[in-house]
Amino acid sequence: MDDFLLRGGIGTASGSFSDLLTAHGALNWAELASHSPGEISSANATTVISVRYSGGVLMVGDRQATEGYSVAHRNMDKVFPTDEFSAVAISGTAGLAIEMVRLFQTELEHYEKLEGSRLSLEGKANYLARLVRQQLPMAFQGLVVVPLFCGFDRLEERGRLFTFDVVGGRYEEEDFGATGSGSREAKSYLRAHYQDDLEESSALDVTIRSLVAAAEQDVATGGPDLRRGIFPAVVTITAEGVVERTADEIRPYAEAAIEASR
Repeated sequence: MDDFLLRGGIGTASGSFSDLLTAHGALNWAELASHSPGEISSANATTVISVRYSGGVLMVGDRQATEGYSVAHRNMDKVFPTDEFSAVAISGTAGLAIEMVRLFQTELEHYEKLEGSRLSLEGKANYLARLVRQQLPMAFQGLVVVPLFCGFDRLEERGRLFTFDVVGGRYEEEDFGATGSGSREAKSYLRAHYQDDLEESSALDVTIRSLVAAAEQDVATGGPDLRRGIFPAVVTITAEGVVERTADEIRPYAEAAIEASR
């Protein structure tokens, strides 16, 4: 069983929950592919970022969702704990992305109940790649979902993060990763300012600054909004598990990042 978990997979022998739904016709990712893009109006989640640091890994997401050239939502949550030691963030078509996250969370819980043990972090990343691949027919219709995944690997005792492409390719990043419309700007900032073995506070500071840098260049990315009290969603993951950071904890970092950008 340990070897199977390290290889990372949820096969038919493990009783995949989504396979069960598909077999009974309750899950059909390709159903929307019969529609033309003009028939579908959807909000799009934008920029999410993950950074490794000395004690683990953290994930940050902006709060804005867009619909064309309009702001659809100003305070959307794009970062979700998936279990005690991992989290996923979404970019792309918001409604489909949130449904993918819910299925992913349910699948991990289902696996743990059936097998009596938690799937390895590698296995979780592999399964998420499979979910992305299943949505390829909708990607051809312009309904793209690209997640970002991170967690604390208790076998290797370190934080790890994974990026994906639209066809389900899965790539492990050594230091940081980002996806969404502002990801290019965010990664450019991190390439210039990221350092190895950052402490948690320093990692959080540089990540919030990279999000502000992305928001300055990408109109779809929403930076911290001090007037409305809207701050990026942030989770940190260490050997102790996932912690969702509060707005009061994030405010000082957001204020410093905005001041520095001026």
